This record gives sequence, C-alpha cells and structure tokens, in this order.
Amino acid sequence: MSRSQVYYWKCDRPAAFHGTAQRGAADEALEQQLLGALEGCFKSSVILTPAHGQGNHLTWRAQTAGQEMFIRVENGPEQDNHLQMESTVMELTRHAGVQVPKVFATDATRRDVPFAWQALEYLPWPDLNHFHKGGTLRLPEIAEAIGNSVARWQAIQPTNFGPFDSQMWDEEKQLCGFHSGYENYFQLRLSEHLDFLVKSGFLPLKQSDLIHAVLQEHHSLLALEKGCLVHKDLALWNVLGTEGEVKAFIDFDDAISGDPMDDLSLLGCFHDGIFLQKAFEGYESIRPLPSEYRRRFWMHLIRNMLVKAVIRVGAGYFQRDSGFFLIGSNGSGAALEQFTKDRLRLALDGLQTNAEISLL
Repeated sequence: MSRSQVYYWKCDRPAAFHGTAQRGAADEALEQQLLGALEGCFKSSVILTPAHGQGNHLTWRAQTAGQEMFIRVENGPEQDNHLQMESTVMELTRHAGVQVPKVFATDATRRDVPFAWQALEYLPWPDLNHFHKGGTLRLPEIAEAIGNSVARWQAIQPTNFGPFDSQMWDEEKQLCGFHSGYENYFQLRLSEHLDFLVKSGFLPLKQSDLIHAVLQEHHSLLALEKGCLVHKDLALWNVLGTEGEVKAFIDFDDAISGDPMDDLSLLGCFHDGIFLQKAFEGYESIRPLPSEYRRRFWMHLIRNMLVKAVIRVGAGYFQRDSGFFLIGSNGSGAALEQFTKDRLRLALDGLQTNAEISLL
C-alpha cells in the first residue's frame, strides 16, 4: 500500500498500533515459511533463533554458510512493501558515511511468502538504551556522536517531502517524497492526532486547541525549499554501540524527507538540555544550524510528542512496567505518562518564547 497519507506509520497505518502491543513469538507456520524463503535466497541451510525484538517487526537471528544475520519480518494486514524502500535508504545512508548494517537481501513482493522480510548484517553490540537504563552510558560522547551522524545523513537531500515513494525509486532511481510541500506533510493527520488525544482523556480540549493555534501561527517555518533525510525514529534503542561509542544506526523504516531539526527534536523527546547541547555541538561540527533553528526544533518537538502520545495511549504503554524498553529502571507507566505531558508542555512553551534548548 502507499504511505502517501501516513504521517507516522505506527499510528496512522490502517491496522493502527499493529505490533506495538505485547505479543508472543511468531507462529511455527510463519517461521517455517521464513526458513524456506531464506534458504531459497541464500542457497544454503539456515538456523533461525527468535530475537524477541520489542519493535513492530518480528525478528530473528540467522546463521547460514558461516554468516550471521539479523532478520526482520513485516506481517501486517496492509501488505506493506516498505521494507524494500527502507533497505534502499540504509544503503544510501551507508554511502553518506554513516554506520548502518549491510543489507544482504530484502523481499517485500509477497510472491513466495505472505509477508515481507529483510536480512541484515548481524552486529554484536547492544542498543544504547541497554547502557542508559543501567546508568553506564557516557552521555556527552554519545550525544555528540549522534549529532554528528545526523548532520552526515542530511547530505542526502531527496526530492519533495514526507515518506518515500517506492515506485519513483523503482522506475527512476529517484528518492522522492509523496508531498510537494513540506507543510502538507507536517499537517497531515494533525487534527486526527489531537482529536484522539482529547477523546482518550490525555489532553484537555483547551490545550489541544492551543497547540493547534500555536502551530498554525508559526506555519511559515514549514516553507522549506528542500528537504533532507530524516530518520524519524531516532532514539537510543535504534543506536547500537558501547558505553562510550556509537557503532551503528538501525531501523530506518520511518525515514522521510523533511526538516533538518526534526531528528534533533526527536532526541528532545527523551533527553535533557545538556544532552541536546552536546548533540547540537556534534551536528555543528559537520554543518551549520539552519535559520530559526530553535523555533523549528520546538515546533517539531511538539509534532513528535503528539505522535508519541498517540502511540503510547493507543498501544497501552502507560500500563507497562520497567521491563518495557521505553520505561527507565524502577520507572512506571504512570511516570512515562506524566513525562509525556510535561515534555509536550515544555515544547509548546519553547515555541511560544523561542526558548534556548536548555529549557529541557
């Protein structure tokens, strides 16, 4: 299916929140179909071991002919073929000098099996959230390295804005978003997201109306002439490495053509002003900050926090405990809910006052 009317896949897909709720292991029939597809592709026997990922894909580790791989499966009812587009984005990002896993093979056609699958290079490092929850992550070095990499992948400047049109890539090898104007993409489903949060009781109607009004007041900031690659799910669980070093970035499934401040604002969804300052320093070591960067940062932080609130409410994240990747050690779902509300209020204040990033 086309992602042309999707702002963010996890909440806007027709099967909203598919894969974000708690679920068990893949059924045996699916695993056997996957095994047959991999053995047919690599012309060798394959050993599969469930990887128990907490994202919206089913995951395995695989061994074949001395090669260890990481396998991802998209089995949603939409028959989405976007894993192929993601593989393209990952290879372009690698060529831009950013560390990402190699893509060995992808099949999103569903001709041989009723799901899409992707075989990636297996990298032996844990995600950085593992160290962060354990209190051992060297945050200044990590933040600076992440900011540096964001600036590097922004050298990729697609045509148009929003999610990428796989047909344009297949036919013309052109990385092209579905939307001719960035504001069209930014506003996509905004009213629906706000309405959902009001109806769920997460946001009072008065605050929802204020958020909408303030975003409209600053809509001129969305008049971009050119977009850049945006990861769109930048968080520590999508970065592999050690306590003090970034080794690779993963999960480009939600990547878009958008604003240079969008990925940095995603870091603001989780981290404080000190972390963000180091990330900005890393970014500026590669490329200068754009005009009105602070307001653009706050504007995108609002938009991203709204999306995260929709997912967290819709998928029941506020009922989880500290075993869930999004909740800190000794934390709770209730604490995550309060943090989400507080961060959204801070972002709104930041945009209205053009505050320094240290407000976080």
